[in-house]
Amino acid sequence: MLTAIKGGSPLHWRAKLMTSAGGLCILMLLVSIRLPAQTQSTKSPAAPEGWFLAGSNPGNYETGLDPQASYHGLPSAYLKAKQSAMEGFGTLMQEFSAGQYAGKRVRLSASVKADEVVGWAGMWMRVDKGSTAVSFDNMIERPIKGTTTWQNYEVILDVPQDATGIAFGILLNKSGSVWLNSVKFESVGLEVPTTAKAPARLPEGPANLTFEN
Repeated sequence: MLTAIKGGSPLHWRAKLMTSAGGLCILMLLVSIRLPAQTQSTKSPAAPEGWFLAGSNPGNYETGLDPQASYHGLPSAYLKAKQSAMEGFGTLMQEFSAGQYAGKRVRLSASVKADEVVGWAGMWMRVDKGSTAVSFDNMIERPIKGTTTWQNYEVILDVPQDATGIAFGILLNKSGSVWLNSVKFESVGLEVPTTAKAPARLPEGPANLTFEN
């Protein structure tokens, strides 16, 4: 279970590595409330309206609109690592109330182009109940890497009836650049499978306490 870190301003972030039963390390975003407006301005171009730049090291990333990277006749938002971005991640994101999506299955889809992504990038979405994240996917098991042309990606999660908030965006870990275009957020039918990783099942009890096996 993921817990968002709230309390105070400005926004607090942490990145945490957790290991699933299969031994795969999953980078989990722990996201809090929207940044106050005065903390959003940097030397990089402003984030698109309705979006903001955050992450474990947001100062190591730049974001803005790139009209020259248009796709489907629309400008693209970009997220670019500075040369100093040797660790941590940045994310271009937004957060809103879960109210009208409560009890539904939702899909975040978009077209993404990448350039020299040595670490990894991915779209992500998180559903909150109060300060606790109850559903999450950041594409860690199907990451965007290297240099790619425009590709379509999607993240699909269930929104419990008592959910309070939804957050989503695109993240970039370490180096490279990604462009985001044709973002769509919509309700889908239950016949559409979710992309959330099922939680690992715990064993029924302790094992090998005498180290004889």
